[in-house]
Amino acid sequence: MRTSRRFFLSGASALAAAMVAGRASAQDVIGDILKSSARGNWDDQFDARASEGGKVASTLPIFSPQTVAFTEQAVAQYHNIVAQGGWTDVPATKKLQLGVDDPDVVPLRKRLMMAGDLSQSAGISTAFDSYVDSAVKRFQLRHGLPADGSMGKYTYAAMNVSAQIRLGQLQTNLQRLKEKAGTLGSRYVLVDIPAAQIEAVENDRVVLRHTAIVGKIDRQTPIVNSKINEIIVNPYWNAPVSIVRKDIIPLMRKDPDYLKNSHIRLFAPDGSEVDPMNVDWSTDDAAKYRFRQDPGSENAMASVKINFPSPDGVYMHDTPQQSLFGKMMRFDSSGCVRVQNVRDLVTWILRDTPGWDRQHFEAAIKTGQNTPIQVTNPVPVHFLYLSAWSTGPGVVQFRDDVYALDGASELQITSSL
Repeated sequence: MRTSRRFFLSGASALAAAMVAGRASAQDVIGDILKSSARGNWDDQFDARASEGGKVASTLPIFSPQTVAFTEQAVAQYHNIVAQGGWTDVPATKKLQLGVDDPDVVPLRKRLMMAGDLSQSAGISTAFDSYVDSAVKRFQLRHGLPADGSMGKYTYAAMNVSAQIRLGQLQTNLQRLKEKAGTLGSRYVLVDIPAAQIEAVENDRVVLRHTAIVGKIDRQTPIVNSKINEIIVNPYWNAPVSIVRKDIIPLMRKDPDYLKNSHIRLFAPDGSEVDPMNVDWSTDDAAKYRFRQDPGSENAMASVKINFPSPDGVYMHDTPQQSLFGKMMRFDSSGCVRVQNVRDLVTWILRDTPGWDRQHFEAAIKTGQNTPIQVTNPVPVHFLYLSAWSTGPGVVQFRDDVYALDGASELQITSSL
């Protein structure tokens, strides 16, 4: 990766300056919050700076040397919080939201202050006002939750993970960052599995960010380091044996017309097409056949497939089930990665491939014809596992440890609720 020394040193110097400047105040953060002045129930002089931390959104790549420096700063911050006893749980008994006046807002304010989402200048009161609304939304963004400002079960669960557990999560993921940061290349695609998010990175900057669907807990997306060498427009879908056994055979037992209605054709090992009515679906014998779905709107990969060598046979693709991208927990695939707004990503990948600008690519989709495209300059692609990191002072990101790789059951929020 052509990481500039100037850019790396700027991140490191920012870290050093922030740590020196904030050392004294960090040591007394809990005491300061406990002594925060009380104020009236409502304040009509809303201060947009009530959240003093940096903006959550960033074009800084997750696996960058600067992210390493900021994550080290976050580790120091959480060490201080843990050393002072951590934070107490916020009672998860009510749906707190803007306009509510309730005693439980007091511990909520203190919790938001400790993580830097709410400024101490907002004071302590029972009012869930615009200060608290803004701070809760910032907390939700940092934890990959819908930023609606409402205290629901997932927000409570993320908020009530102890400071000690969060510190351990940061330390575990800092090691993952250090192993890979700065080694991925100057132009690459990153899939962060726990975040169910994709970054297209070029020259130390995220130029595209996409929501993703990744593997279920029992069909996990693997770690991958490869190069995107082929784009297939209007792909055929060949069902993996695992899906044939777990999904298709049981579906055929319930509905003998399932393959016909899904435009899936059956082929014997010698290449001859097989009539599904001649197969005994009461056994697993059908797994010896090849199940191929024709291109079209109902195809499991929809308009496009992104190919690369992988020992696990995984790939990235479009999907006809666009509604899944709106889900909070996007762990629904059988291991491959579905990409929202995939055509934008493919256009970026094909930038250096002659004759395949956006207009030509869209025209090829409309033909409905299966069209393989060899990528002129194969683009590195990395599927990695990172559930905690920081992209700026006070911007600490946490995600659900969906595959239980961080070593603490409290971090497996998806499976516990």
